[in-house]
Amino acid sequence: MGRVTSEEVLAATHPTADPGELELVPAIDGSALALSVVRLEPGLTLSLADAQRDTLLYAFGGSSLLSIGGDSSGFRAGSAALVVAGEEASLAAKAGGLAVLRAMVGPDVDLHAPLGPRQTVVHLEDADSRGATGARSYQILFGPSNGSTRATLFAGFIPTGKAPWHYHLYDEIVWMPDGPGRLHLEEGVEELGAGSAFRLRPREVHIVENTSPDREMTVIGVFTPAGSPSAAYLTPDVAAEYRFAD
Repeated sequence: MGRVTSEEVLAATHPTADPGELELVPAIDGSALALSVVRLEPGLTLSLADAQRDTLLYAFGGSSLLSIGGDSSGFRAGSAALVVAGEEASLAAKAGGLAVLRAMVGPDVDLHAPLGPRQTVVHLEDADSRGATGARSYQILFGPSNGSTRATLFAGFIPTGKAPWHYHLYDEIVWMPDGPGRLHLEEGVEELGAGSAFRLRPREVHIVENTSPDREMTVIGVFTPAGSPSAAYLTPDVAAEYRFAD
């Protein structure tokens, strides 16, 4: 089995799995991260309470009511939310249901110092856009600046083509709302489409390529320890090809 998975792949290989929640990228030894897709039918409620793990959510379809403690707010496609370990929280799907990514972040991580006040819900269109490698850009949804000290949740925007071979120091899970693309790893190349997900371990050299001839590709990523998605490092052979003018 390859590195890349999806709801379609899991439905075919695990037909007895709960159709309401599929664990796309399960927890592994040495990583605090796991990622699931949850699909709630209209009127159903999902408890988000977890004593040990933080929960980061990203809605990609439908709408719901998000309740955290005694506060409630609308939660719709393009919204992200943070539920801190130990908080009482739930999602109640409205008419049309809800499709949401659920990233779980365990306690065994290095905590980042908080850099701003806590937020509970943010919207993709309201997040600040920042530059990454080359023409790529990203928008941080949750991180140390708004209350997530264990992990960073972000949306990345990849133009047609690919970056050079590089790696990150953080542990990361990536989900694709659209495609087409390719994941390049040392062991080979895998195709990426809508709903694809994969894990990248710290210092794992890779390329995420956008193979569309005319459309930017979006990725949703979560990584720990929390920090900046732009912290990328070139492999020595690639770095040697770069020259700086005097």
